[in-house]
Amino acid sequence: MGTKATILGSGAMATACAILLAEHPDQEVSMWVRNPEHAKAMAESRENARLLQGVPIPESIQISSDISAAVDGAEFLVVAIPSKYLRKSLEQIAPQLTGHRPVISVVKGIEIDTLLRPSQIINEVLGERAVVALSGPSHAEEIARRLPASVVAASGDIALAKKVQALFTTDRFRIYTNSDLIGVELAGALKNVIGIAAGICDGLGYGDNAKSALMTRGIVEMSRFGEVLGAEQSTFSGLAGIGDLITTCISKHGRNRLVGERLGRGEKLTDILQSMDSVAEGVNTAHAVLELATGKGLEM
Repeated sequence: MGTKATILGSGAMATACAILLAEHPDQEVSMWVRNPEHAKAMAESRENARLLQGVPIPESIQISSDISAAVDGAEFLVVAIPSKYLRKSLEQIAPQLTGHRPVISVVKGIEIDTLLRPSQIINEVLGERAVVALSGPSHAEEIARRLPASVVAASGDIALAKKVQALFTTDRFRIYTNSDLIGVELAGALKNVIGIAAGICDGLGYGDNAKSALMTRGIVEMSRFGEVLGAEQSTFSGLAGIGDLITTCISKHGRNRLVGERLGRGEKLTDILQSMDSVAEGVNTAHAVLELATGKGLEM
């Protein structure tokens, strides 16, 4: 076998990443699933029945709740854990994640207690190591079903970003490289907040005009916020910014948009979140962004 990559996580995006990587016959792919019962069910049924029902998981993908076995021989770690659980999950398995293997993060959010981006949390818990953010308009439901998509691989180490580009690229999944890690991570977090607002527009029945205005002003705020925190403005006009924002605000798959839609219809946030199988990152991110913006004197 050639390169081995281990996906840390068991959600829809983790599963989609595993399926995508397994399209390369010379790549070995494993998944670490924290819950042993869930890992066993996925390994036996070859399906993530809870989140991606009907999408087969290739037999070549190894699925295990044993972190040591999952990462054995891995050259890359793909972190696909919701941002609100990222720190705790990594702390639990950090002793088995030794060495300096690069980390590919598909996490989109900002930690509410520390206001840190995913790459900062990864480096704080695992020690300094190279991180590549893989982000853009990429709903897992479509990626797993091999529908066309295009995203950005961002890292301060552009040579590493190009390696990740080669690792994930297929005839239906195209990757561009970018050196603006800060901007790509912030764009991936901020668009979820705007996605909730877009959903509220839908729930209130405000129509397409209002939603378009919201999205347009939203990308302006995202760009302004990002620049203050060290991002490049051009990042927000690309796939990681406006590209991901469009998908988040219009897609039937968008968890954050759905939260907003249900809020607009009068449901309580606590009831909405309790009824969901997956995490709507924008809820926590909204609080973190407001705190960061207030500290920088930005009106959001």
